[in-house]
Amino acid sequence: MTLPRDPKAEIRVCRHSVATICLASMLLLTGCAVGPKYQRPPVEVPPAYKEAGNWKTAQPNEQSLGGNWWEIFQDPQLNALEQQVDISNQNLKAAQARYMQARALLRYYRADYFPTVAAAPSATRARVSSNRPPPRAISNGVTSTDLQLPFELSYEIDAWGRVRRNVEFYREQAQASAADLATVNLSVHAQLALFYFQARSLDAQEQLLNSTVALYEQALELNQSRFQGGIGSEVEVQQAKTQLETTRAQAIDVGVLRAQFEHAVATLIGKPAGSFSLPPLPLRTPPPAIPAGVPSELLERRPDIASAERLMAAANARIGVAKAAYYPLLNLTAAGGFESGAISTLLSGPSALWAVGPSAIFTLFDGGRRRAASDQAIAAYDQTVASYRETVLTSFQQVEDNLAALRILEKEAQTQNEAVVAAQKYLELSITRYKGGVTSYLEVTTAQSAALADEVTAVNILGRRMVAAVQLVQALGGGWDSSSLPQHPECCGKLVSATCSGNVCK
Repeated sequence: MTLPRDPKAEIRVCRHSVATICLASMLLLTGCAVGPKYQRPPVEVPPAYKEAGNWKTAQPNEQSLGGNWWEIFQDPQLNALEQQVDISNQNLKAAQARYMQARALLRYYRADYFPTVAAAPSATRARVSSNRPPPRAISNGVTSTDLQLPFELSYEIDAWGRVRRNVEFYREQAQASAADLATVNLSVHAQLALFYFQARSLDAQEQLLNSTVALYEQALELNQSRFQGGIGSEVEVQQAKTQLETTRAQAIDVGVLRAQFEHAVATLIGKPAGSFSLPPLPLRTPPPAIPAGVPSELLERRPDIASAERLMAAANARIGVAKAAYYPLLNLTAAGGFESGAISTLLSGPSALWAVGPSAIFTLFDGGRRRAASDQAIAAYDQTVASYRETVLTSFQQVEDNLAALRILEKEAQTQNEAVVAAQKYLELSITRYKGGVTSYLEVTTAQSAALADEVTAVNILGRRMVAAVQLVQALGGGWDSSSLPQHPECCGKLVSATCSGNVCK
């Protein structure tokens, strides 16, 4: 039996459906996002670096570190090695993959902004039993075909900002991952420069020891000649030989640490240690002036500070998600499609079916679960605030440490150079006195040991100055700036800012 159609009733149903959709849209547009509004907590920032003191200032063309900060050292070999890091370093590739995971996770939860539409087509042919109660029913013994083409739409009305806060959380997590990527990038480039200059320092030390070995060989030949001529003694020969072999052993020993630095450089540029060789290049020039800037700039130049700040913002958004659980969950569902017993009439007007309506879920009792989730989110935020402030304090400490190291080592280098000059003069006078028969060769060996020790110390100080310069560059952020963080990582793969209108990124 077919019931008569009621056009007026259908119009009323349509009006109610339109009203429902309009109400849902108004709730979406005017809904408030519960939870605290994020503001970056204040940190104590000194007006200037204490250890900078009278530290030499950079030249006008060196007032800021560029992206390729290692070029400030003007070393072509270092520049060539640093360029290979971005291509082949595996730690950097792993950090890039983590950032891509964070972007994908953001896009996953950002899909909650949009409705979910599903289709479930089906085709069945069924026969009803002839003996099915009630007896002699019209449908008993009937075989029928049922073709269905239904569509279902479900949509969460974000009246309380749960979806927005959740997307905000994952967006800031992705930004923190981008900052972590920048931190890894800075770290591996700085490690390469550190290993490189330490290897060059050992090259200078080995060159010094080898040149000293050549001088000691001449001294041994002289003592042997004097002994064979009856002028000197065998004791003096053995003293000269001891001095020679000891220094030769020191020169050989340098190779152990130098090889380790060479292997470390190979790993950083993504090459097997056995297939890479770092040509010897003794370190000679002192480090350049490093532009330190002012402490307030450090908050925007350190990627680890930016990561800690973004994690703090994400934790604040998580509080909003926890607060939204206290409010009802509003959903809009709609279903429609076609159903018919024959394929020829499946898509015709009379075969259409639909249903639409909102629903709400109220949590009446949960045993304190929502309160616990809210307390946990607040405590997690407090933890990120403490971590952020500790990161800032550590950053200031690292800058001060390396400024002090550069300033003090520069003075130490000047004093040590004077010690080297005095030791050389002492050695020359001892050799003259020995050749004149005024003193024994023991005085010469003592002067030789003092001169060599002072020269080795001078070389080591130069190496330490280069290490401190690289570490200062790293502590200052290596020319990075927080403006390079992606504002909308979900639509921009590169680490640059993007412009988005609403939910659509450009």
